[in-house]
Amino acid sequence: MEIRDAHFPGRAPLDAYGNGGFRFADMSHRGSLLCIPSGIYGWNLKDPTEFSKEAFQRVLDEQDGIEVLLVGTGLDLRPLPGELKELFREANILADPMSTGAAVRTYNVLLSENRAVAAALLAVD
Repeated sequence: MEIRDAHFPGRAPLDAYGNGGFRFADMSHRGSLLCIPSGIYGWNLKDPTEFSKEAFQRVLDEQDGIEVLLVGTGLDLRPLPGELKELFREANILADPMSTGAAVRTYNVLLSENRAVAAALLAVD
């Protein structure tokens, strides 16, 4: 049996969130998500305290296709650590932390406007 990382190869609006996961493209995913230009990936983070350069490496790898990064920090807004804010600034990415619900809604709007948007979304129950 082959086990692969969760990956949807494309961009899609998020239809629902909660209960520990997300629904999009007629699929569901349990856990957190990274939505970047190359697709939607499972993200094995559960809490903002786990945010690090390594956690956002896929975002940085695709920085040329990203102007805005929405960071869903769970049920409540949690600020990004200073070193991450600086890292995104150097990559010319506007990183905007907000609750996961607000990030999902904003992502869908910006995606529908064909903007260069990405999202890093912590799952909420």
